[in-house]
Amino acid sequence: MRYDTLLFDLDHTLLDSFASEQAAFRAAMDVVGVDDPHKYFTGYEEINHELWAAVERGEMHVDDVKVTRFERFVEHFGFEGDPVEMAEAFVHGLGSNGELFPGVLDVLDALRNRATMVLVTNGVSQVQRMRVDRLRLEHYFPTIAISGELDFAKPDPRIYEWVDSQLGGMDKDAALMVGDSTSSDMQGGANFDIATAWYNPFHKPRPESPPITHEFHAFDELLGIVGID
Repeated sequence: MRYDTLLFDLDHTLLDSFASEQAAFRAAMDVVGVDDPHKYFTGYEEINHELWAAVERGEMHVDDVKVTRFERFVEHFGFEGDPVEMAEAFVHGLGSNGELFPGVLDVLDALRNRATMVLVTNGVSQVQRMRVDRLRLEHYFPTIAISGELDFAKPDPRIYEWVDSQLGGMDKDAALMVGDSTSSDMQGGANFDIATAWYNPFHKPRPESPPITHEFHAFDELLGIVGID
């Protein structure tokens, strides 16, 4: 095998996080009595993306995103509602909804006894732990790094250093970061000086930076990248 230590992102890589987020947003909008949450979702996404970009830059802790996004959302749209209550409904909705993408389990099953697999995810601890438990991901990932439980998030190399310490040291030449985000997953792998595999199912243009070692568009293509025919 070309790679025997595989670090996986969760959201939008293994998990259909868009479906999860839409269901969670509907739950949050129920708190303020909005009957048609769809027309406000784009506005929410803009606020949320801005905050997560701040997390990736190390300017904000993951836990602060949970309520801040709804504080800004309520202020922007002029809703009367409790951002804390909205945030709690949203967090529960995120953890309770969303399934793994088709084919993901087949790939994980094929890799399970051939490689060390680690989950490395930027997210609120409560949400990600609910997902891990509900989807039984601990059977595949005995080591799980959640940024909400640490003081750093991808692409900060310290989250990879934490994983390295948990594994007792990894061979960087045989390690691979797998994810959909160029700004957190690919940049994070590059910052830690390991190979990267960009999951790009929508065929987005490949950026000039960060460096990307591999690119794949269907999840089963990962097996060939890892070195399993």
